[in-house]
Amino acid sequence: MNTFEILLPHYDFSERHAIIIRGQASDILDAVAAFRVQNDPLVRQIIRLRELPGRLMKRLSAPPLDLEDFTLLARTGHALAYGLVGAFWHADYGLRSIPSPDAFMAVREGDLCKLVLGFTVAPISKSRCRLITETRVLCLSDKARQCFTPYWFLIRPVSGLLRRRMLWNIRRVVEQQS
Repeated sequence: MNTFEILLPHYDFSERHAIIIRGQASDILDAVAAFRVQNDPLVRQIIRLRELPGRLMKRLSAPPLDLEDFTLLARTGHALAYGLVGAFWHADYGLRSIPSPDAFMAVREGDLCKLVLGFTVAPISKSRCRLITETRVLCLSDKARQCFTPYWFLIRPVSGLLRRRMLWNIRRVVEQQS
């Protein structure tokens, strides 16, 4: 059973992207874990633009959202999964504290969404792997679904660009190290 089927088997929204990388699964997953959106100038600007209303309204003072803000839910030899819980359509993302995988799994109600950002490495030869990233979002209430749906359709193209840029950057890092 894959990690997603354990962490978030049912979901309302999803997005998936993949890239071929010359490298070993462990090196690829290490590069994923080390990735920071702040290292990509375009991604950094997109995050700043997304967060601008929250900063102008003084509802957001934390550093820009990055992978380190997610909770590590699982790591296996071929997969990494991170989670967030929040009301993502709010200027400050409406994030809730989820200090552990058990805390993530325990969230079952409220006008919130659960998000799993996963990475799976599938070897295709001795020296090449496919890195797949998938995002799944589960809305925990009808109100959360009503609020999240227009937000999703607004941010989905940008989210796809961010995920593809992330994959390209990870490939560049892994292939330069090889």
